[in-house]
Amino acid sequence: MTTRAVLCGCGAMAKGWLRALQSSSELRNEVEVVGLVDLDLSVARALASEFGLDEVVVGTDLASVIEATQADMVFDVVVPSARSAVVSTALRLGCHVLSEKPLAASMNEAKALLALAMEMRRVHAVVQNRRFISGIRRLRRAVEDGLIGEVSGIHCDFFIGPHFGGFREAMDNVLLLDMAIHTFDAARFVSGKLPLSVYCVETNPAGSWYAHGASANAIFKLSGDAVFTYRGSWCAEGRRTSWESAWRLVGSKGMITWDGEDSFEATVAGDEPGLLRGHQTVPVPLAPDEDETHGHASVLTDFVDAVKSGRKPETASDDNIKSLSMVFGAIESARTGLPVSISVEGH
Repeated sequence: MTTRAVLCGCGAMAKGWLRALQSSSELRNEVEVVGLVDLDLSVARALASEFGLDEVVVGTDLASVIEATQADMVFDVVVPSARSAVVSTALRLGCHVLSEKPLAASMNEAKALLALAMEMRRVHAVVQNRRFISGIRRLRRAVEDGLIGEVSGIHCDFFIGPHFGGFREAMDNVLLLDMAIHTFDAARFVSGKLPLSVYCVETNPAGSWYAHGASANAIFKLSGDAVFTYRGSWCAEGRRTSWESAWRLVGSKGMITWDGEDSFEATVAGDEPGLLRGHQTVPVPLAPDEDETHGHASVLTDFVDAVKSGRKPETASDDNIKSLSMVFGAIESARTGLPVSISVEGH
């Protein structure tokens, strides 16, 4: 029996969701998109036409479309400021919800959505699709296998200059809230550690085409006396890093570097005499499950399977709020100029 889904928010991001749904035979068999919702009816109709969704219900009001289609789940692809209202409506009408990131536009809104999902007994998760790529899965496996010993440092650089236009260029804290959360979430996933505190400097550099916060430098203290550093800019013209950042993991036995694309190197301590003992290269293990490395399609599959089986999805909101707390902790530190303790309960 297929699951009936309504997609809310039919802008450019929605196309990635629909491509993922149509690219997987499993998802094509499991999920039927029965409704599209957007404040601009012409945008929703254009999306329906582009993806051959000729029979779907198209509307501007989410509640009306859910009721007309008897939908089981909602795919939330709206701008962050609209997320709370959209998710609340869907949950109250009995739908499971998979949202774009961020989980919410504030910690208070996030906590309210978690409580509502629990009250309605519905699955509520976030598309942290960059967890579901081969590189991140390989790093996680290497850490779990103890390839470089106990991880003490995770260091990520992100320097790209995309000219999106649209809502991002008008956002406050644009890098931290809209993009850095991918790397923050991945660092937490790869290390298996909890964020404890953060100190962050946020700027909007000369030449930035964003309204606010296109660059950030953050230092997180993690559990186990580990540190995660992030250096990023979304208005960095010139030779760019990967969208996944450039990574260096430092452990008690060695290091792993990953360029965010295809280049991995793992090295462990050598036994040469003298001041520096040298190093030897060791292989980085492959991702444990190839089915979990297809980005949007994999996170959608995980969510749909969780709805059907009753298990918790990997990116469930009650876990993802820990990544969101890193973002809002960094934003608060940048605002005050002081280190900020990170606690989901404390925000």
